[in-house]
Amino acid sequence: MYMQDTSQVGSKTNFITNTKENIIPHLKHLSQLVGANHAYYDAQTLDEYSHDWTEDLHFPPDLVLKPESTQQVSAILAYCNDHEIPVTPSGGRTGLSGGMLPVHGGVLLSMERMNRILEVDTRNLQMVVEAGVIVQHIHEAAEAVGLMYPPDPSSRGSCMIGGNVAENAGGIRAVKYGITQEYVLALEAVLPNGEIINTGARVLKNATGYNLTQLLVGSEGTLAVVTRIVLKLVPKPAHEISLFAAFPSAEHACEAVAAVFHAGITPSALEFMEKDAIDYAAKYLGITDIDTEGSEAHLLVALDGQHLDSLWSSLEVVNGILERHGAGAVTVAETAEQKDKLWKMRRIIGEAVKGTSIYKEEDTVVPRAELPSLLRTIKVLGTKHGFRSVCYGHAGDGNLHVNILKGEMTDEQWNVEVPKAIEELFRFVVSKGGTLSGEHGIGWVQKRYMHLAFSETELMLMKQLKNVFDPKGILNPGKLFD
Repeated sequence: MYMQDTSQVGSKTNFITNTKENIIPHLKHLSQLVGANHAYYDAQTLDEYSHDWTEDLHFPPDLVLKPESTQQVSAILAYCNDHEIPVTPSGGRTGLSGGMLPVHGGVLLSMERMNRILEVDTRNLQMVVEAGVIVQHIHEAAEAVGLMYPPDPSSRGSCMIGGNVAENAGGIRAVKYGITQEYVLALEAVLPNGEIINTGARVLKNATGYNLTQLLVGSEGTLAVVTRIVLKLVPKPAHEISLFAAFPSAEHACEAVAAVFHAGITPSALEFMEKDAIDYAAKYLGITDIDTEGSEAHLLVALDGQHLDSLWSSLEVVNGILERHGAGAVTVAETAEQKDKLWKMRRIIGEAVKGTSIYKEEDTVVPRAELPSLLRTIKVLGTKHGFRSVCYGHAGDGNLHVNILKGEMTDEQWNVEVPKAIEELFRFVVSKGGTLSGEHGIGWVQKRYMHLAFSETELMLMKQLKNVFDPKGILNPGKLFD
């Protein structure tokens, strides 16, 4: 018999006591709801769906179901609600906060078969998609008609739009174009009791009632299962230029970021990368012509627009700012090949770093003028608590990803010292007007720190909202808060 790994789980909540043995009586009915070929409870599949990209955590579900329609999702949730079986929605499993980890077993609800682009409306610049569509496919469908869907996470080739909505994903273009919530006009979703609801409208202005659409965006699959999304599109810029600048000081690189915006220029992307991050990515990709000798950090800047002359004028201003803040060599990438190499390197950093060690990734975000002090604090905490970190991220919007590597640390140091350091880091971030996560969400691994960002009253209001939507607590239990 398949045995559930409970080494990371801890105690069950009072209202969820499901185990493999308890779900056996329900297997036949639940399998019939999606068809036997789309219900899985073999050990190999359960292990495959037991983890995402969060650290080294594994929580096997008891059953994996892959519905193909909203009606099937509705039937699954209604049945599981009646029988108090936990349900964890899952997309591309690329999350970094444990948002899809089935920590209480039960049903893993994979949306991967609901992968259709239903409509591309070029007159109104909108697209209607199911939750399981890969984000890169949305990009390609929009670009095929001269439009663009701006949110652009590094995992775009494998993450699904439903997961992006659940986590309110950002990405490299957020500094100019914003994050997922700004492109979601309307949703179809299924409540934990199986009822189907529709929120929002296919309009750009909507002052009608409470904004349930934006309540569901970023709710991490704890309130409802999103099945269909109406997305806003924008015209695709005709031109883009990228700059790659090396700095002998990481703090000077961070200071240059704020200076670019003070000059009245908003890049389409502005990314910060420590030297080690560049080195890991270049080695991972086999790139040999990136020289980081003598540098502590790099900025990768993209400018886009409809008029090339205007772009070149902005580029000259940015280049001057970078040089005044200590940049050495500044490389301008004009060709598609040059740009693709630089941005591929940026996108792969997370994967490259994670391949070197067990890690924890913190998704800190502060007002961008505070980036230099944030970076200093991270290094001071590393010295104090004995860990090594690799930092990179969306400097243009103050969002710095901090990869803490276990390396040679003992298990005791890893399990005792590092959480202390993370709490100190979050206290600093909140004191500077920032918060715990810019785009990865809270999920399973960050919920212990929620009290740092919210008062007891604020947390109580969130818990009451959860109770209104999900009184039996079956939907993605154990996330955000207990």
